[in-house]
Amino acid sequence: MVRVLLTGGSGFVAAHVLDVLLKRGHSVVTTVRSQAKADLLKSLHPDVGKDRLDFAFVEDIAMEDAFDEAVKSDPPFEAVIHTASPYHFRAKDIQKELLDPAVIGTTGILKSIKKSAPTVKRVVITTSFAAMVDSSKGYWPEHTYSDDDWNPTTHEEALKNAAAGYRASKTFAEKAAWDFLEKEKPGFTITTLAPPLVLGPIIPSLQSLETVNTSNERTRDLLQGKMKEKYSPTGSYIFADVRDLSILHVLSIEKEEAANQRFFVCNGPFSNKELADMIRAKFPEYADKLPGDGIPGGDYPAGGIYKTDASKAEKVFGIKWTTFEQSTVDAVNALKAAGA
Repeated sequence: MVRVLLTGGSGFVAAHVLDVLLKRGHSVVTTVRSQAKADLLKSLHPDVGKDRLDFAFVEDIAMEDAFDEAVKSDPPFEAVIHTASPYHFRAKDIQKELLDPAVIGTTGILKSIKKSAPTVKRVVITTSFAAMVDSSKGYWPEHTYSDDDWNPTTHEEALKNAAAGYRASKTFAEKAAWDFLEKEKPGFTITTLAPPLVLGPIIPSLQSLETVNTSNERTRDLLQGKMKEKYSPTGSYIFADVRDLSILHVLSIEKEEAANQRFFVCNGPFSNKELADMIRAKFPEYADKLPGDGIPGGDYPAGGIYKTDASKAEKVFGIKWTTFEQSTVDAVNALKAAGA
């Protein structure tokens, strides 16, 4: 058993990480913003005692000392999994709403661990394909993205719009983590996990249809008929299943080989048209909500897209990726249960 601090426990990915941690016998304190979110998470694990699931309140991760108290524990923490970071494209003040929370949240927790939690030996950080992709290259069909790729965006480019700001926030935050490791030489290792769009089922009772995570909004919108006349842009055309990503977070604190490594987490390609077709095939009751054959868009670009290489994660963790079909079916069933 490992004593773990998990940040952002009510988030889409973190809720799954929490589930895996508890099932594998670990003891967890997770940060939340409010008592209501703590109560909700506790209700999902009614048989788990306070010794194995407890809560710390962190209201604003963009404050330098936000995690100073959260990293203190009795018994002391041995690992930290940091998932808390904004993911949305609604920001009006990109610096304040996207860049600062991501960067300060990441460096802030690393500083707090070094200062007040000397027993921590492993830190796992959720980054993103956004920190890898070079958007200036477009779909770049001749390129294969791997763990070695970095987004070359500048601070000036980051401030142009919310999408650029989000991609930059993940890039700058991850680079700041590796810089911290190199310069501060703390007593812990760092592992970063970089998924693209994260699809798959929401945790039951955790999120309403209105607050579903950004990546899964496309599935919800298809079920509600919001793409019946026009497909939304697919975006990055690659995905990770939330359960695969979650188990890799936990394996990263359990496996020595994961220390000080960056992992691209990618199940494979998909398009919004493929998503609609899969829903039509598996859930015919939604047929009248889905785009018809004559609706333009939603498919892959005519010239193709970049390729992906997630073989390092496969080798180190022995992961067998969840198929797009299974990910879609389970996501739809969860959304149906939530009222879709």
